[in-house]
Amino acid sequence: MAHVITRFHRPNPSLIQSFTGLGAATVYEAAGRIGSVDPGIKPLAPGIRILGPAFTVVCHPQDNLMLHKALQLAQPGDVLVASAGGHFHAGYWGGLMTTGAMAKGVAGLAIDGCVRDSVEIVQMGFPVFSRGSCMRGTTKGVLGKINHKVLFGEVLVYPGDLVLGDVDGVVVVPRPMVEEVLVAAEECYQAERSMKEELRAGKTMEEVFKKYGRW
Repeated sequence: MAHVITRFHRPNPSLIQSFTGLGAATVYEAAGRIGSVDPGIKPLAPGIRILGPAFTVVCHPQDNLMLHKALQLAQPGDVLVASAGGHFHAGYWGGLMTTGAMAKGVAGLAIDGCVRDSVEIVQMGFPVFSRGSCMRGTTKGVLGKINHKVLFGEVLVYPGDLVLGDVDGVVVVPRPMVEEVLVAAEECYQAERSMKEELRAGKTMEEVFKKYGRW
């Protein structure tokens, strides 16, 4: 079995950009309440948002060799989705890697582990979702996997799945469902706008929720 897969299908970029105005919670509901990543994986700072196709990475515990390899292979707009084999307490990513990722046009990092140089990363404006910060270093000598399916924060992620994250957390939409979830999410967004207008007009929560089938 190849450790590194270089080719996989990504959703159309214009389709991905159509999710820009949608929140992670709305997309999660529209997807049928699937794809919600463990809420322990959070943005490094308020206001951070991540959106793009998953470029999956499996690292050996306390080793970030495969993240370096991913930086060589990822395409502009990709979101690196990385597992650290359940060993969270190391800084698998830092300021230098962030500089390299931004130069490549990588859209962000979602890692089931920790990062370091957190203040620098936030100041650079690179979107990172992680378990937190940890100064402990890593080695660069153990093979893992790239663009294989990965269990990430309790969600099985395949390369090319849509990854969307905001202050509410990260949601993963399976690539075959992206278009239908977009339609459902836009409908949900419009319905909630209408519900808010009716609540402002004086209707009760029960009345509004029953009208829209949410009671």
